[in-house]
This record gives sequence, C-alpha cells and structure tokens, in this order.
Amino acid sequence: MFPEYRDLISRLKVQDDHFARIFHRHNELDQQIKNMEAGVVASHGMEIEQLKKEKLQLKDSLYLILRKTAAA
Repeated sequence: MFPEYRDLISRLKVQDDHFARIFHRHNELDQQIKNMEAGVVASHGMEIEQLKKEKLQLKDSLYLILRKTAAA
C-alpha cells in the first residue's frame, strides 16, 4: 500500500499514534476480509462488503495523512 510513501509510513507508525492505530486497523480488516473470502471464517456477503467499505475509508484517511505530512 502506497509504495511511494514507504519511508514516511515507517516513520509515522512510530511517531504518530493516530496513524499507527488506523494503519493497524486497516491491516486487521484486510486479514479478516481475506479469511472470510477464503472460507476460513464464516460470514455473510453483506458483512464482507461492510468491512471492505470500512477498510477503504481507513485507506483514504491514511492517504490524506501521508499527503499532508509529505507536503509539510
């Protein structure tokens, strides 16, 4: 995710608690969605869609933080 910001992501995960929480939650959702789609965890189609929407919102938030920090 966002390879052009790899160094900045590493720095923010250590220096910015808010960024770190969002990043961690995004990764948790990603794994949860993968497990549901693979049938490892039982789920309903609507549940997966809701998780994907939440994950996308988090990704948007991460991107905004990255752009703002990079521009500063």
